[in-house]
Amino acid sequence: MTCTIREFSPDDYPVVNEISNAVYPEYPGTVEELRFNDEHHDPKCKWRRWVAERQGQVVAHGHYAQNPWIYHPRKFSIGITVHPDQQGQGIGSALYERLLMALEAFDPLALRTHAREDMARGVRFLTERSFQEKMRDWESRLDVATFDPSPYAGLEAKMRAQAIEIKTLKELEADPKRDRKLYELECELGQDVPDLDEPTQVSYDYFAEHTLHNPNLLPEAYLVAVRQGEYLGTSALWGSKASDELYTGLTGVRRPYRRKGVALALKIRGIAYAKAHGHPLIKTWNEANNRPMLSINERLGFVKQPAWISFVKVLQA
Repeated sequence: MTCTIREFSPDDYPVVNEISNAVYPEYPGTVEELRFNDEHHDPKCKWRRWVAERQGQVVAHGHYAQNPWIYHPRKFSIGITVHPDQQGQGIGSALYERLLMALEAFDPLALRTHAREDMARGVRFLTERSFQEKMRDWESRLDVATFDPSPYAGLEAKMRAQAIEIKTLKELEADPKRDRKLYELECELGQDVPDLDEPTQVSYDYFAEHTLHNPNLLPEAYLVAVRQGEYLGTSALWGSKASDELYTGLTGVRRPYRRKGVALALKIRGIAYAKAHGHPLIKTWNEANNRPMLSINERLGFVKQPAWISFVKVLQA
């Protein structure tokens, strides 16, 4: 049975979200989140989405996009998601060919995508099309109810002895330069996030819209380490209307303040927030060779899950 591929339209948001949730039930999302991300792309980044139909029903979707934090005008990420009941019938292949056809206009150098290592069909789909593994990110999860904070009871006092305080985004409202300082901090920390491509700086407007005005922002779980007005580290937990679980965003500390317990103190405060607000699970992702952050998470009781593999297909050397 053949499928029909057509351009995505706003009317497709509910079914596209439903398909994604069926394929990735451990990472549920909402229509509102999907729409927000679509409406807040960086203007310089190209993106486009298609859906595949069978007998008038949408059964899959595919897209290409570019990441403003690692932007290159001729490098693209792609994603193909086929409903579990429709997999293995050539629909993903048809969407892939449509993506390649559309991307030809941009003379792309490389395509990037990812698959979880235990999702054998997805991994095989990519390797059969000459995608090569380039990087792995461990997903780790913390069962919040089992976390024992007692070994870390004096940690924030040690921070205060160094004139370092852990503040929430909400507590920093009185700082008129707060948003600009957070932008500068995240841009600086982004330079050290392990990745396959060189980091690029996003605009302040993009940061403000995509981060500070994000509907999943939790102002009391967006934590900042502050010393005498300087923002020197951050760790944020993000929510979702689809689940009570929390997702860890960027955790990082400026280089002069590393290995002083700041990142650990930020993480501990985040776990305390999760426990106080009844969130059962925290998920985080770290590049497989990022031993400093992996060590912190292991120490706190995060348990490794199957890794996410980043695949790249080089189209032009």
